[in-house]
Amino acid sequence: MNIENYEKSVILWQRKNIMTDAELAEALNGHSIAFAYHSGKIENENVTYHDTREIFEHDGVTSYTGDLRTLFEIRNAKDANELFLKAFGERRFLDEKFIKTLQKCLTQNTYDTRRWQLGERPVEFKHHDYVTGREEIGAAPEDVEEELGELLSELEDVPDKNALTAAAYFHAKFENIHPFADGNGRTGRLAMNYFLIMHNHPPIIIHQEDRRAYFIALEAWDAGQDLEPLRVFLKEQTVKTWEKQIERWGKSDLNYDAGRN
Repeated sequence: MNIENYEKSVILWQRKNIMTDAELAEALNGHSIAFAYHSGKIENENVTYHDTREIFEHDGVTSYTGDLRTLFEIRNAKDANELFLKAFGERRFLDEKFIKTLQKCLTQNTYDTRRWQLGERPVEFKHHDYVTGREEIGAAPEDVEEELGELLSELEDVPDKNALTAAAYFHAKFENIHPFADGNGRTGRLAMNYFLIMHNHPPIIIHQEDRRAYFIALEAWDAGQDLEPLRVFLKEQTVKTWEKQIERWGKSDLNYDAGRN
């Protein structure tokens, strides 16, 4: 049976049978740098692949002339990747505490002066209203904890076969809630990938060159709770993330139940 490339990417990932953080780090060799670059670039045009790779591989950059905030953001992404791996090894739950820890790791030393003066801090839910996107989404500060708690409770006991749909739902609602004063996109994408790997699904790089399609898919949820555009987009990005492995597999015919998601 000739199965579609998305299904191939899932099979290839599950064949790895990843059980430890060391095995996960090996499976993500190269992809962790690419994920950090693309996720950072979506929010900050000054992020470069060269600087990201230098920091991930050598814990520093040479001849850097950019702004310090960008440098902190890239270094934070490296720390967040290490936290991601460690959490997987510990089988840590994707709960409110862990999401706050991811956000703190990603935004340490990067809150701008205005937010800082307003009393906003990494790891804390937002204290003021911030709306974003064409639909001007964002839960009221007093509603964030309850809405995020409800979302996380909805993700309990999701079967692995529904991982992608559930991940799309989580990401759409998380970005709609917009729980933090800063770092929501980076935190949401990393938390989504953590959910995926915990459900034996390959993590996804949302490529910065596809950000317009990404934002349109998120807006479809904001405007009418239509999840399908984001679900389809994430399938496409999964294939793009793992296309080299899929190409190496070639055009093998396998017997496999394609009734996933």
